[in-house]
This record gives sequence, C-alpha cells and structure tokens, in this order.
Amino acid sequence: MEYRTLGRTGIKVSPLCLGAMMFGAWGTQDHDECIRIINAALDAGINFVDTADVYSFGESEEIVGKALAQTKRHQVVLATKVHGQMGRDPNAQGNSRRWIMAECDNSLRRLGTDYIDLYQIHRPSPETDIDETLGALTDLVRAGKIRYFGSSTFPAHEIVEAQWVAERRARERFVTEQPPYSVLVRGIEQDVLPTCEKYGMGVLSWSPLAGGWLSGAFGPGRENTSRRAAMLPHHYDMLEAVTKLTELADGAGMSIISLALGFVLAHPGVTSPIIGPRTMEHLESQLPALDVRLSDDVLDQIDEIVAPGTDLNQTDVGWVPAAIADKSLRRRTA
Repeated sequence: MEYRTLGRTGIKVSPLCLGAMMFGAWGTQDHDECIRIINAALDAGINFVDTADVYSFGESEEIVGKALAQTKRHQVVLATKVHGQMGRDPNAQGNSRRWIMAECDNSLRRLGTDYIDLYQIHRPSPETDIDETLGALTDLVRAGKIRYFGSSTFPAHEIVEAQWVAERRARERFVTEQPPYSVLVRGIEQDVLPTCEKYGMGVLSWSPLAGGWLSGAFGPGRENTSRRAAMLPHHYDMLEAVTKLTELADGAGMSIISLALGFVLAHPGVTSPIIGPRTMEHLESQLPALDVRLSDDVLDQIDEIVAPGTDLNQTDVGWVPAAIADKSLRRRTA
C-alpha cells in the first residue's frame, strides 16, 4: 500500500481512513463483530482510524479501544473528536476550554489509551472565541495527551482565522480538516480544499459515498429509490446523477463504490477519505478502491455529470452557518 503524508506532520497514513460512526448503538451493536471489522481493516493495511465522543455517546470510542487493545496501539494513527452534546449538562458540549479539557480525559479513558494522535473539533462554535479553543488544545499537546489537533466541517474563512490566531498568539495550529466530500457534494472544491492546501493541512474527508447515494443501493430498479427521492425535490436531480454515474462505472469496469472513492482519492488536496462500514460486507465492498486510479477521461465525465464546486446533495453538507440557519440574524429590528 502506498501511504500518504498527513499534511505537514510527517505522519504516514493509509489512503483510506476507517470511520467508526457505525460501531455501537447507531449501527452494529455487536461489539465482537465491530472489532472483527476493525481488525479486518487493519489486516488490509489501513492504519488510520477515526471516531468521535458523540458517536453512540461514547460507545464507539469504547469499541475502538477494545479493538486496539488486541493490536499494537503504536501502529495505528488514532483520531477522535469533541464538540457534540454528551449529556443534559449545558456545558457538556462545545469548544470551551472547560469542556475540551474534561472530555479529552473521558475519551482517553474510553479509548483505553494514554494519548490521542489527532484530536479534532467536530464543528465550529460561533459563541466561543477560537483562541479559547486553540489555547486548550495547545495545552493538551504540551501535556502529552494529544499529538496533533484538527478541525471538522469548518468553512474556509474560519480555517484561515484559526491559522492567523495560532500564529499571533503562539498557539499550536490545526493541522487537518475533516470536511464532507463526494461526487455529489463538491462545494469544498471552491474554497476549503484550496485553503487547506495553502496551509499544508491534511484532509480526511467524510461521507465519500454521499450518505449512501453512491453505495449501489439507489438507482434504476432499486426498491427504495423512489421512496427516498420523494423526500426532497432535489433528490430527483441526484437520482439522475446517480444513474449516469452508475452507467459510467459499469463502462469503466468497476463498481459505483470504487468510482465514488476513486474520485475523492484523486483530488490532490485530500489525504484520506473516511469509509464508515456497518458490516463486514460494506468493508469488503470498499477496500478494492485502494487499487483504483481513475483516468482523466473518467474524471472529465464525472465533471460533466456533476459540475466542480457543486453541492447536489444538500442534506450532506454537514454544517449550516448561524447566519443562514437563524433568520433573525438576517433581519434588522427597529
């Protein structure tokens, strides 16, 4: 396997990152089966594992910890995240120093390790000063509890702000970004990916199969296609795109899954797309992408189906700024 360098860290990671969101109550509840999937991924050469505290409210981290206890922990680049609500306490969430310091210890306990390779801020927090967040993360690095830290689903302007604040306040900086990216969600090509490249940040992108749309489960003749398409009007546009992409994959002699993952792997700004298998069959269907190299002709045809910089799947963009979500911020009051 040809390993890739994670940004400017010098760390070598596999071209695919194993995501653990579907391990636990949100997906496969059998811990032994989850551990079997993790071990199969490691045996295939994947050395990059990503989870989060909020996935099944800590259960995913516990499962990953059990699996790594059966392997050599130092051979795995372990990533997790903080931000999501973890209880009724209003302070058990967010990007404050108070919560980051406490929840890092909780994640270390659940993961059964004394350090985290990559600790990520799961989402932006408009009410929290970015210097507050960077200061806490810097202290965790200096305490040896985390090796590096990154952001997840941050817009380009906040990535830039964080870099500037880190330089001016002598903080450690975000070394990675984890954005949504797939053939159907290409908006980050406009600004996020160029920004990450400018600052030498590694990119571990999520949802390369566009929330299942590119998994082979949808398309002409599929039983659940019309039902899902009826949910939102723009899904009809996605069905048309999925149909064309499936035909393109068939013509290229590969599965739609390999085409979708191959597309993300081809972008020079992406280090490792995150795959999130729920079953062993899901993992086995995605591993062949490690050997896929899409030709320029195929990539050109993908561009014709979904234009560069286009977010066709609006439900998979990950985060909506408060300025858009809260209408009161767009209306003057007398």
